[in-house]
Parts: sequence; C-alpha cells; structure tokens
Amino acid sequence: MKIQIWSDVMCPFCYIGKRRFEQALGQFEHKDEIEVEWKSFQLNPNLVTDPTININQYLADIKGITIDHAKQLNDHVTQMAAEVGLTYDFDKAIVANSFDAHRFAHLAKQNSLGDEAEEALFNAYFTEGKNIADHETLAELGEQIGLDKDEVAHTLKGNKYAINVNQDIAQAQQLGVRGVPFFVLDMKYGISGAQPVEAFTETLEKAYTEWTATKPVALNVIEGDSCEVGGDC
Repeated sequence: MKIQIWSDVMCPFCYIGKRRFEQALGQFEHKDEIEVEWKSFQLNPNLVTDPTININQYLADIKGITIDHAKQLNDHVTQMAAEVGLTYDFDKAIVANSFDAHRFAHLAKQNSLGDEAEEALFNAYFTEGKNIADHETLAELGEQIGLDKDEVAHTLKGNKYAINVNQDIAQAQQLGVRGVPFFVLDMKYGISGAQPVEAFTETLEKAYTEWTATKPVALNVIEGDSCEVGGDC
C-alpha cells in the first residue's frame, strides 16, 4: 500500500510529522507492505535565499508580527520537536528557497534514497544550520547518504527534476492540499499536519484493511506436469 507525503524542507512541522509517522509505522504489524513516497511542496516559492536574515525576523515579516512573538512561536515548535527526539536550532537556521533541495530529493528518490534525502535535508536545515539552497552543501549531503557527489553537482547545475517538483506541487493543488505535512494513504485517506501518533496508527489500520479487501487473491497452485513458456515440457 502506498503512502505519499507532501512536505517542504523549511516546514518545522514536516520534520515533527515525519517522526510521529515513523513511530506509528514502526508499530504497524504490516509495515513491510507499506511503500512511502515523498512529494515536493513549496510554502514560499518566491522566497529569495538570504543567509543574512534571522529566521525570527523572516517569520515576523511573513506573519506581520513582532520578532519577540516570532521567537516565542519558534521556541514552542522547538519544544514540540524535542518531544519526538529532534533538536531544532533556529538561531542557526538559514532562510533559503527549497526548490533545488526538492530537485536533489527527486534525484535521491530515483536511487531509492528518498527517505534518506528528506532526513538529511531536515537535519541540515533545522539542526545543523546549513544552507539547503547551496549546491555544494547539497552535493555533500548527497555523498553522505550514498549518492555520487559529482552527479549531484552536475544535476543541480541544470534544470533536471524541475518538472518533477512542479508536477508534485500541481498534484497537491489538485488534491486540495493547502499546507504541509500532508499524508495520503492509498489515495483514499488524507492526514493534514503533524498529527499525534494515534491518528496515524488509526488511519493506517483503516486504510490497510480496505486495501487488503480489494487486493487480488493469490492463487494456491497445485503443481503438476505441464509445458512452460518457450516450449519447455
């Protein structure tokens, strides 16, 4: 059963949601039958990368609030992250456009490293204070998760995977996704936001039960003398 997750690298609730979902999936009896696919989403596609802007100032500007209020909000999210074992350091976070990070994630997905890429990007942004728009940084992250560093650098120089990012965003719009994280289970159930573990567990059970009910029944074959394709009898 496929589960698709729309997220943006600079969304703090996406990393928290990832951890809560992983906890639910880890407890799920049929987790080996689940396929997880990460999908791209941009909260602010017009954002200009600027390492000189403090993240609290950025949040205050986009929300129209004071810097003190913005810091309080980030402190609250930091506490939420700590509850699931994550360490956020907003004082180090670099305001960056995430489009190339999503292209990097698609390259990783083509190499069966999609989840590893998302984890590396989230950790780089929220914990290590790295610039996730910087191509050298992304190449280094790629090398860390098992990609060829030169291939990552070459990919990011052009526009490869840009269409994949835009297709993900367009699909999200068609589904009515207005914010992330957004989890879609078997294209039948949606979970919006970093919900409690119990919400993921309950929906997983429901979606899986319905999915198994519609799966073709595997045949119990009694073997006997026969001819096979190619004339082998």
